[in-house]
Amino acid sequence: MSAKKAIARKDEREKRRTSEILARLDQTYPDVNCALRHENPYQLLVATVLSAQCTDVRVNKVTPALFERYPSPEALAQAESDELQEIIHSTGFFRNKAKNLIAAAKKISREFNGEVPGTMEKLLQLPGVARKTANVVQGTAFGVASGVVVDTHVRRLSGRLGLSNHNDPVKIEQDLMSKIPQDHWINLSHQLIHHGRQICKAQKPRCEQCVFADLCPYFRESSD
Repeated sequence: MSAKKAIARKDEREKRRTSEILARLDQTYPDVNCALRHENPYQLLVATVLSAQCTDVRVNKVTPALFERYPSPEALAQAESDELQEIIHSTGFFRNKAKNLIAAAKKISREFNGEVPGTMEKLLQLPGVARKTANVVQGTAFGVASGVVVDTHVRRLSGRLGLSNHNDPVKIEQDLMSKIPQDHWINLSHQLIHHGRQICKAQKPRCEQCVFADLCPYFRESSD
């Protein structure tokens, strides 16, 4: 067999394996949703910014009081930093988060007519918003699949499942976008996050309960 044919066969096997991973994700987590509680794009944007270096559970405990006090971008734009910091203190990095949230709210109020923008280009103009946050808002709030959300769970599972060999979130996203059909991008991150929390944990993954054990390079290596 020529080297070219060998590479083609290897690529075909990898495509079939990836397709099977997606099929099992759909079967195991058919109705996944964003774990951050929200009622509109503004609330999702704020919650996602707060989720940096913080658990979704903690964010969900903080946001009810936050949204009651600041129900709109216009209200948040007028917030006193000290008061906002007190509300979000338990999410960590509260000073920087408060600064970015107020600045983002001002920009939304002044430049986007009080509405969270729905395009990647405009979302990335908001203070405190990088590609991960923009992907969350676009995918969950607007149903637009312009990329794949790469958080700590997605990064870990992408490596263990052999979907990416990189550690950098940008490169991981590029790998996933090249291998995963676009109509799976939004659900993929939610599904991997759920699987990472329940089964493929950072410490002591429950490989014996994992639906991907026979497809997982990590499991094969750890079993040797």
